[in-house]
Parts: sequence; C-alpha cells; structure tokens
Amino acid sequence: MVFNSLTFAVFFACVLVLHNLPLGWTTKKINLLIASYLFYAAWNPPFVVLLWISTAVDWWAAKKLVNAENPHARRAWMLLSVVVNLGMLGYFKYGGFLMENFAALMQSLGVVYQPPGLDIVLPVGISFYTFATLSYTLDVYLRRSKPANDFLDYALFVTFFPHLVAGPIMRPTELVPQFEHPHRATAAQLRFGLALMVLGLFQKIVLADGFLAPAAEAVYDAPPGTLPGALDAWMGTLAFSGQIFCDFAGYSTTAIGAAMCLGFAMPDNFRFPYAAVGFSDFWRRWHITLSAWLRDYLYIPLGGNRHGSARTYFALMATMLLGGLWHGASWTFVVWGGLHGLYLAVERTLRSRFAGYVPGPLALFGLGLLTYALVNITWVFFRSRGFGQAWSVLQGMFGGNAEAGPILSTAHLTMVALIVAGIVAAHWLMRARTLEAMLADRHPVPLSAALGVMAFAIVAAQGAGNAFIYFQF
Repeated sequence: MVFNSLTFAVFFACVLVLHNLPLGWTTKKINLLIASYLFYAAWNPPFVVLLWISTAVDWWAAKKLVNAENPHARRAWMLLSVVVNLGMLGYFKYGGFLMENFAALMQSLGVVYQPPGLDIVLPVGISFYTFATLSYTLDVYLRRSKPANDFLDYALFVTFFPHLVAGPIMRPTELVPQFEHPHRATAAQLRFGLALMVLGLFQKIVLADGFLAPAAEAVYDAPPGTLPGALDAWMGTLAFSGQIFCDFAGYSTTAIGAAMCLGFAMPDNFRFPYAAVGFSDFWRRWHITLSAWLRDYLYIPLGGNRHGSARTYFALMATMLLGGLWHGASWTFVVWGGLHGLYLAVERTLRSRFAGYVPGPLALFGLGLLTYALVNITWVFFRSRGFGQAWSVLQGMFGGNAEAGPILSTAHLTMVALIVAGIVAAHWLMRARTLEAMLADRHPVPLSAALGVMAFAIVAAQGAGNAFIYFQF
C-alpha cells in the first residue's frame, strides 16, 4: 500500500477513527499493530513472516544478552541478531548481485560457471526495518539503552506503518517510550499532521511524478545509443535531483504527518539539503536518520576521527561505500557512495588547511552552488542503468557528445528549470529555519488557501503517480 493511493486514504481514515474511539490503550496499540501488518501485507503477504522473524529474534536476543553474565555469551546473542538480520538482507537484496559477480569473476579466470536462477523477490522496505531492528539489539549490547518492557511496544516499534517501508529509520529510544503511554493527537497536532501529509503528497504526486519524472526518464530511459548533449544531460540530471528529493522528502514528510495525526512524533529526515555548503553539511540535511545510523553503527566503530587522519579517511570511505551499497545491489551505487566519501575526505583536508576561514555571504552562496553541482554529478551514477550510460551522460554534461541531437522539448526544459530553481531557492530561504517554524509564522488564511491548492492538484493528478523511489531500497 502506498501513501499516494485512494486505498491508503481509506485505510488511514479507518485507523484514525479506531485510534480516537474510547478504547483502552492496549487495545489501541493492538489495532495499530494489526493495521501496520495489513499495510505491509498489501504488497506481498508472505513477507510479513520476515517481519515476525526479525521482531522475535531481536526481542529474544536482547533479553538474553542483557541477562548474560559471561561477555562471550553477550557477544554471541548480539551476533545472532546481526547474522539473522544481515543474513536476510544479504540474501534477498544481494543474493543475485553476488552470484552475478561471482560468475563474472570465474569467467575472468577462465572458468565457465552458470549461476542458478534464484529469482529472488526483494521485500519492500527490508533495508529500513533491518536497520531499525538492528539498532535495538546493538544499543542494548552497547548499554546505550535498556530492553523494552513490553513485547507489544517493541513489535509496534518495528512495524509502525508510517516509517515501516521507507523511513525515517527510527531508533527504539525514539518510539518505544511513546508507546508506553496513551497518545492521541491534539487538534493542533491533527491540523499540522494533515498539512504535512498534503505537502508531502504534493511533492511526490505533483512535483516528482507529474513535472520532473518525465524529463529525467526522457534522458535516462532513452533507447540504447542515444547520446545526450550538454543541455539535455544537465537538465535531465537536474530533473532527477529535484525528483528524488521531492519523492523521498515527500514520503518522509507524509510519514511524519501521519504519525503526528495519531499523536506520535518522528524526527525530521530532510532539512533543505540543496542549500548545503559542503558535504558534511549535506549529509546533516539529506536522509538524516540514515546518516546518523551510519555514523553511530559504522563510522564510529571503524575508528571515526579518534585514531589519526589515515584511519579517519578509511572510516569515511568505508562508511560511504557501504552506504552506497545499502541503496542498491549495483556497482553504480557503490561509485555514488565512493564519490561522496571522496568529497567528504577532500572537504576534511581543505577544512584543516584553511582553518579559521569564514566565508562571506557571496562566498557561502558560491560554495553552496558548487556543492549542489557536485551532488548532481553523483546523481548520474545513482540514476543510470549502468556505467556505460553514466559515462554517456557525464560526457554530455561536459561537452563530449557534440553529435548528440535534442532529447528534451522546450516545454520540458522550461518546466525543469523553473521547478528546480524554485526548489533550490526555497532551500536557501529556509536554510536556517525549520518547516514547523515557517508554518507557525504564516497567517492561517493564505496557508489554508495554499494547502487547498495543493490538495486540489493532488486530486487532479491522482492516478498518474508512481511508487516511491526508495521502496526499491
């Protein structure tokens, strides 16, 4: 079930009604748990079993390791959780990828090997809920938190439908305490939650799918052999940069709004990333919950910045390479992550060399535009079907496809230019603010009018929307 569907609108209305009936808190939590399983089962009911396995194993392992007196026993229970979770993720997400690369390796050594056809179906959202459940066991093992007192609270944390399939990647300490006590949205929370849902769906259905996706697809899904010129390559990539932001930030905004309508708080996942100045700033603004997860459970355990420059650069690069692979079982995603790792390493070197330099407003804006341009180069690898297409687009971006014919129409070029310029301008205007503060400062009449126009556009475009991009991860 996707947020941008009539089915979800009916489902969410039923959940809201049930949650606001005069029922006991335990009954309401059971209702939310059942609703969350129904939400997930709408894609492929058998994959609910994976949720049950992950939930049961991590609950059991955390209980056992906290009571174990022997350090080796504690480590064994923690490793059980890690192996089960990463084992499921590895099989379903990377099984085919590993077999293909093993066959290619054998062929390069002169050995003819035909891998079996695994025909693996990727469960929706497995990367997201695997990281969420892993954080529970790891935090208990590292004594950062205590195990949940009630299995129902923990099971609801794992499956809570707003964040289940595409984040934000929640930590148990952020949601489990909220489930321990009755929560019901106030009138202000309900209004704000619904406003966030309208804004998020507008970003997804109208901007991402309606206006930006056609231009990105025209360039990146063109027939093999089609060479984009400089204008088409840049505008197709800029269209994708706007599309993926509106798609993923739209999902996160809708998810946060849905949770708020039920009385629960979830953390921001985006803070106007296309106004970032530098790549450490970008990753503090883009997919914030994944950045924090990678920092806490990968970068710091690899040494972080505590063991000298060489170790720090290794930790940065390893973290971003694995972060790229998390996004998809393809070497293009690894290169995408590697480029971000390289950018972060270069930025760290420059910051140490020019310590104390404070850029003025014009220099700050220039550095921000440079950051955005370099981010768009990485999006080429994220969007491309393979390295051949990525190289073709990059050649086009830097004037290498002189013989290329036009791909995008004048209408597409104009639309992409206006929308992307509007997104970037909005990010710079909001760079040091929060969406909550901005909405709170607006007069209710023009704000209601704007939301009404967005809602009308959503209804008018309904039926043309696609699944959220990050569902494939």
